[in-house]
Amino acid sequence: MAFCSNCGAQVDGRFCQKCGAPVGAAPPPPPPPPPMGAGAVPPPPPPPGYMPQGAPASAGLTDNSAAALCYLFGLITGILFLVLAPYNQNRNIKFHAFQSIFFHLGWIACWILLTIVTISLHVIPIMGAMLSLLLHFSLWVGGVILWFYLMYKTYNGERIVLPVIGPLAEKQAAS
Repeated sequence: MAFCSNCGAQVDGRFCQKCGAPVGAAPPPPPPPPPMGAGAVPPPPPPPGYMPQGAPASAGLTDNSAAALCYLFGLITGILFLVLAPYNQNRNIKFHAFQSIFFHLGWIACWILLTIVTISLHVIPIMGAMLSLLLHFSLWVGGVILWFYLMYKTYNGERIVLPVIGPLAEKQAAS
């Protein structure tokens, strides 16, 4: 047994006997709202931040992509996301920006210390140069792997806290 979508009456065929609407047709659009009279009060405005259904939430980056981009160019993007207005309000993005800055500063400091140490190894002509090259390459590969790992895990929504600099970044993001 079918019912008319227009008037709700019981239908025994392809058309409603009461209103004549075809069965299975879309209901007519709702009538327009009545015009407001002289003494009518307009409806209250929507609350701040209200988005009608179907509207995009924002035109900016999602939190996980913004946090992952903090690591992309190290110091530059870390500082950039600490300065940009909508992102510097988010504690998670601030944490990743600070951790990116601290990670890259630590990587640069390790590189400088390794260079100072390996300069003393050049006393041994060939062996010192080979050991210096191997140590510098190992530091570079390890840093690049950790850098990509941080970007990948952050983009997937996981929060990786590095041992020494992670708690420092959490403190800075909280303030």
